[in-house]
Amino acid sequence: MKISYNWLKQFIKTDWTSEQTSELLTDLGLEVEVVEKYQSVKGGLIGVVVGHVLTCEKHPDADRLKITTVNIGLESPIQIVCGAANVAAGQKVPVATIGTVLYDKDGVEFTIKKGKIRGHESHGMICAEDELGLGTSHDGIMVLDAALAPGTAVSEVFQVVNDEVFEIGLTPNRADAMSHFGTARDLRAGMLQRGVNIELITPSVSNFRVDMRTLKIDVNVEEPLLAPRYCGVTISGISVKESPAWLQDRLKAIGLTPKNNIVDVTNYVLHELGQPLHAFDAAKINGKIIVKTVPEGTKFVTLDDVERTLHKEDLMICDEKGPLCIAGVFGGKKSGVTEGTTTIFLESAYFDAVSIRKTAKRHQLNTDASFRFERGIDPTITEYALKRAALLILEVAGGKLTSDVVEVYPKKAEDVSVLLNFSHVSKIIGQEIPKDTIKKILVSLDIKVNSVSDSGLGLTIPAYRVDVQREIDVIEEILRVYGYNNINFSKKFNATVSNSPRTEDYKVQNVIASQLNSQGFHEMMANSLTTAAYAKLSTVLKEEHNVTMLNPLSSDLATMRQSLLFSGLEAISYNINRKNSDLKLFEYGKSYHKYLNGYEEHKHLTLLVSGNRNRESWTNPQKTTDFFLLKGYVKGILARLGIDKISNAPVQTDIFSEGTAICYNNDTLVEMGVVKKSILKHFGIKQDVYFADFNWDLVLKIITGKIKYTEIPKYPEVRRDLALLIDKSTTYESIFNLAKQTEKSLLKDVNLFDVYEGEKLPEGKKSYALSFTIQDNTKTLTDAQIDKIMSKLQQTFETELGATLR
Repeated sequence: MKISYNWLKQFIKTDWTSEQTSELLTDLGLEVEVVEKYQSVKGGLIGVVVGHVLTCEKHPDADRLKITTVNIGLESPIQIVCGAANVAAGQKVPVATIGTVLYDKDGVEFTIKKGKIRGHESHGMICAEDELGLGTSHDGIMVLDAALAPGTAVSEVFQVVNDEVFEIGLTPNRADAMSHFGTARDLRAGMLQRGVNIELITPSVSNFRVDMRTLKIDVNVEEPLLAPRYCGVTISGISVKESPAWLQDRLKAIGLTPKNNIVDVTNYVLHELGQPLHAFDAAKINGKIIVKTVPEGTKFVTLDDVERTLHKEDLMICDEKGPLCIAGVFGGKKSGVTEGTTTIFLESAYFDAVSIRKTAKRHQLNTDASFRFERGIDPTITEYALKRAALLILEVAGGKLTSDVVEVYPKKAEDVSVLLNFSHVSKIIGQEIPKDTIKKILVSLDIKVNSVSDSGLGLTIPAYRVDVQREIDVIEEILRVYGYNNINFSKKFNATVSNSPRTEDYKVQNVIASQLNSQGFHEMMANSLTTAAYAKLSTVLKEEHNVTMLNPLSSDLATMRQSLLFSGLEAISYNINRKNSDLKLFEYGKSYHKYLNGYEEHKHLTLLVSGNRNRESWTNPQKTTDFFLLKGYVKGILARLGIDKISNAPVQTDIFSEGTAICYNNDTLVEMGVVKKSILKHFGIKQDVYFADFNWDLVLKIITGKIKYTEIPKYPEVRRDLALLIDKSTTYESIFNLAKQTEKSLLKDVNLFDVYEGEKLPEGKKSYALSFTIQDNTKTLTDAQIDKIMSKLQQTFETELGATLR
């Protein structure tokens, strides 16, 4: 946002330098990024003076040149060789003296130097208006008023405007400062805090008088929620022409190109007060003004000659035959002001910010008006700004006011009430500010103090402060005006120790992340916004479960992801396309779902493995990743977390060509497998990708239970081995279960450590070598006890399984 310092001084009469002012504005939160110089004439006509042509003779060696002597206010006249046909003795002319810097039509500078032209010295240049930047004519030199004294600075004659322009990096919440008046209002509050008592001057509209009531245009607002306030007035007998110099200079200083006096006034008031306005050619309005939405698909041609297709939610300014203007965004081609316009309907309105933002976004339009409406303007100055603009139009375009102000304002905007607690102010700011200072600051910000008590204040916030709705917002206002730099910092260093459990989410994430990093994984972070089309790649994901953004940046970022798989595949594809095909990636993230009873989000840990296991090396042969490698990583994570009571189950999702699920108490804990070729094809991936998806919410729930432990036994364990000859159909599981049933108390473990099937064994037989671990936690076992247990086991195996000892 650009703010002219000369313009700002119309509201605050100050002798502060631009450096002082920019420093205060920055302290107030209106950060001044740069201060630029502006001159209505480039170069400021420095070095150009009024000259009196004393003599003018034809150059002896050139038909088109003349030798002149010119009095420029020095002790003796100077000689200038001039090529203009209209130069003559007795004229007062602008003379660029030696060393003066001028600019050509392309803005390229050139310096006037002493020189010789066809053998005769020339000590300056008599200038045409285009050479000075005062016009476009190059037919001859400029002839000035004969009453001007030689040596007078031409900058004084033409009143060159010198200005300084602040480029302010305005944050979106500061809608109240999007004008020169709003900036001046903030500046005044800051100056009062620094002991400078200064008045805020507002333009007067007391001269607003209706000349004759001959052209009233009625207004009907059909969408009062989208247009809470609408005002208009007609002005007849105007003359559309070029704006006066002062108005053009104001607009040029802030980077606007003047168009005509009517449009320039609307732009002037917009940047002066922050209220967008629009002027319609009244002769092109059929009947009355109707503020409404129009049917979906309606065609409308805007001022830039582009035909746009309207949305059913676009608020339009219409007449009885059709739309005239996209409300708050852009005017229409057919109803705009032209050079032939003699009567206008001037509009000033307050439109709903969300509606304007959506419309501007839909049509990819970003205008000065929509910029302000989107952020919220002051609903209380709608009529005042209209009268201010109307008086300026009468001043620069002539004409008469031919109607009263027509206003539709069914429900007046209400100010916000806030209770401010002094103790909260001190707590948030970290320093106690005197109560009188707090009240002074609030009053300087137009915040009304309704009640005062020892504990706090009852406040009313003006409607234009759309960013101040809560107590914390008021505290922020107090702090920025009081000055961040005025807050003292304690020399005492305070620190607190967090007493969080070891199963805190971030701690568990760090543990597993470290484990995965050590196994060659890289952590990735993908955008939670994705395309809605991904839901079609799986029947488990439903399009109706998509959480859709109301105001998306693009169609590719319009939906919250239902699965972390697809953003992971985007990363896989991106890497493969850049010759990085051996990948191990993991991500912590959330999925988002919409159901009939509301919205849900779920935390996940996902693993993606693809390509070769290790980098190519002469010491290790290449081996591709497979499902069992992924399964090993998954089991390693569960083991690290101490989750062991798990079971396998069929996978429920159709994103895998082959896969399995790991469950905990019938709840799915992990789903893993090989991603379907059809899904990989969508991302242009030709190699296998293995994917594992942890239900992280369930993981945290499992590990947050109390830790159970047993003491290390005091008494030693004993191992005995048996080599059994059994049928080939007998499984280790059956032996394990039979052993546990036979000796329930003292048998701690059964382990199969060798299997033999060979020629020396009888047909249909195999040999299992088993170890049995026996332990009593209360005493040391004797040989007799151990032999008795082993004998019982052997007998059971012989009876139940037909086993014999080898």
